[in-house]
Amino acid sequence: MTPVRRKRLTYVLLLLAGVGASVFFATQAMKENIMFFYSPTQVEAGESPAGARFRLGGLVQTGSVVREEGSIEVRFVLTDTKAEIPVSFSGILPDLFREGQGIVAHGRLRADGVFMADEVLAKHDENYMSPEVVEALKAAGHDPTKGNPEEYGRQ
Repeated sequence: MTPVRRKRLTYVLLLLAGVGASVFFATQAMKENIMFFYSPTQVEAGESPAGARFRLGGLVQTGSVVREEGSIEVRFVLTDTKAEIPVSFSGILPDLFREGQGIVAHGRLRADGVFMADEVLAKHDENYMSPEVVEALKAAGHDPTKGNPEEYGRQ
């Protein structure tokens, strides 16, 4: 092999190694930022990742919202009508947050079974419910588009 070819081959191999390293680091960064959606039934069954952030969606159980006096800490129970997960959130809730409403919370599940939410998202109008929440409710045997609208927080 001539010295010119050897030099070109070295450049090509270095370029391929650089591209490979870039792809590896990009996929690792994307993997760390992906959050999957789980229903309370799935979390109770142990399908949610331990120690990792994920999205938890369902209905805020009527009568479960407890606000700490003098702080912005709020505790409530999120349900899909089959399972219930206690949620703790420290922050300002969305204006549309209320009991009986479908929400999605982002956070981690503690070892004691309490979901520590970093962010709480509420539906944006009276007819909208997150597609993940609707699917979780349908999987639990309840169709949120039928039946008593009071049951799902719509009036």
